[in-house]
Amino acid sequence: MNKKRFIFVYLFFDIVAAICTWMLFFVYRKYNVDVHLFEQNFSVSVLNDIKFYIGLFAFPLYWLVLHTFTGIYKKTTGRSRLKELETTFVVTLIGVLIFFFAFILDDIVNDYSDYWKYFLLLFSLQFIFTYFPRLIITSIINRKIQTGKIGFNTILIGCDTLAMNTYKSIIKDNVHTGTYMVGYVKPSLDDEDVFIDELPCLGQIDDLSDIVQKYDIEELIIAVQNGHRKHIETIITMLGDIHDRKIDLKLIPQSQDFLVGLVKTSSVLVEPLISISPAYLPEWQRYTKRLLDILFSLLAIILLLPVYIFLAIGIKRSSPGPILYSQERIGYRGKPFKILKFRSMYVDAEQGVPQLSSKEDKRITPFGRFMRKVRLDETPQFFNVLLGDMSIVGPRPERQYYIDQIVKKAPYYKLLLNIKPGITSWGQVKFGYAENVDQMVERLKWDILYLENMSIQMDIKILIYTFLIVLKRKGT
Repeated sequence: MNKKRFIFVYLFFDIVAAICTWMLFFVYRKYNVDVHLFEQNFSVSVLNDIKFYIGLFAFPLYWLVLHTFTGIYKKTTGRSRLKELETTFVVTLIGVLIFFFAFILDDIVNDYSDYWKYFLLLFSLQFIFTYFPRLIITSIINRKIQTGKIGFNTILIGCDTLAMNTYKSIIKDNVHTGTYMVGYVKPSLDDEDVFIDELPCLGQIDDLSDIVQKYDIEELIIAVQNGHRKHIETIITMLGDIHDRKIDLKLIPQSQDFLVGLVKTSSVLVEPLISISPAYLPEWQRYTKRLLDILFSLLAIILLLPVYIFLAIGIKRSSPGPILYSQERIGYRGKPFKILKFRSMYVDAEQGVPQLSSKEDKRITPFGRFMRKVRLDETPQFFNVLLGDMSIVGPRPERQYYIDQIVKKAPYYKLLLNIKPGITSWGQVKFGYAENVDQMVERLKWDILYLENMSIQMDIKILIYTFLIVLKRKGT
């Protein structure tokens, strides 16, 4: 299945929609000011206007950026037509409002009622030209899914009676979902196996990462009894190691899942499933988070310049050695990077095996202790944010040496590598600095909680609490 082709089709028709909207809207604005437009030389009034050609380029670009920002091109298959209508309506409304207030309010008009005409016309044209091609494309794609021309490679995890019933239900609904069942994975070697001659066994859970890569899997369905749900943690952790693909992870619900409202579905014809695939941030929030990271870091660096000078002098007077200190940390998708700090320890304080600092650590200089207390030693990391290695808010990055130890006790730590590390974090706010691996594991629960509750609002709350900690000098 060529997903890139579908993305291109959506992009092409969105560009055509924006061009058609701009041309008709531009002509109407001209006509509204001069009703004799078509009686005169049309090319002089419209085609010779440089604004017309600027709009032909800028208007489609504006909508492509806005649609990309909202994640409309992220998933082009299996989209609901009702959801398509809702999304297109909301994005068009927001986009037209922004464009209207930015560029149209200073137009020449006969009276103020013209503004309403402009707004309604611009919204109607953009919505109609955008939505109806999408409706047709989505209907065609969904039809291909229903007829089996488009399918999604799927693995069933489980091999008992529940798994068999799930398999039969999926086969019955295959005409609606496009699910192509590649095989099944056994939770453990000793489990009862009812799939003899029904489905090929691809291996056990320990082999899951390799199986997903080998068979180009797009969806995992966990069909295990309550006693085996402990495997979910292992499965999610393994999927966290696969950074180059998005896997939809679904769970067959038990009775209590229906009662507590965990079962959500948009279709009335297919098996209800619990989606537990981590979608950390909506696309628009992900772009917004990055934009705010850049703006906040630039502002912070400018405002902190006098502080940087003061700290540089203090570090030099406190002990001989460089002002800045860099150390390799593991960041997004397991990529190493050099984290920047103001040096708070004596030179060559760490020899041989890596060591964590503590409150009474004699390696810390007197001035370094002050910096750590108010967390000013971390402020050069705003440059790491600008470089794209870090975010303002996110789990603190660790060295590979400590990650290896943490993973032995809490394998799900690897999930944190699916987002950028941060200067401050929920774990830092709630727990503070960790002095050993056990404390790192204890702090981990707050970072995992952040992972499942990521939002711009949450980042703002964490920043506020971080600022209060700095003012109260509660840092380690």
